[in-house]
Amino acid sequence: MASKPRVRVPKTAKKGEIITIKSLISHTMETGRRKDRKTGELVPRKIINKFVCTFNGKQVFASDWHPAVSANPYMAFNYKAEESGEFEFIWTDDDGSTYSTKAKMTVN
Repeated sequence: MASKPRVRVPKTAKKGEIITIKSLISHTMETGRRKDRKTGELVPRKIINKFVCTFNGKQVFASDWHPAVSANPYMAFNYKAEESGEFEFIWTDDDGSTYSTKAKMTVN
């Protein structure tokens, strides 16, 4: 299970400015290959396999993740600020669970 995701988005930006958006989610990212120390059974795979960011409802960034991604994955990407609005970040787990958060930005 993941804890509340964290994102860092500038509250304000100038029109045309390139901003850096950062995100971090606490998640074990179980590969399905590790054995439980007590039982010897394989721990079932449970990874975040997709990350999507939208701005005002339009997708601006997406990535597919695989078992090689470390626990507590961090993602950073750039975005050109053109208008004020709201970012939405969504992480999707193997079992279909989603974790999301939002952040607003004002463009001057």
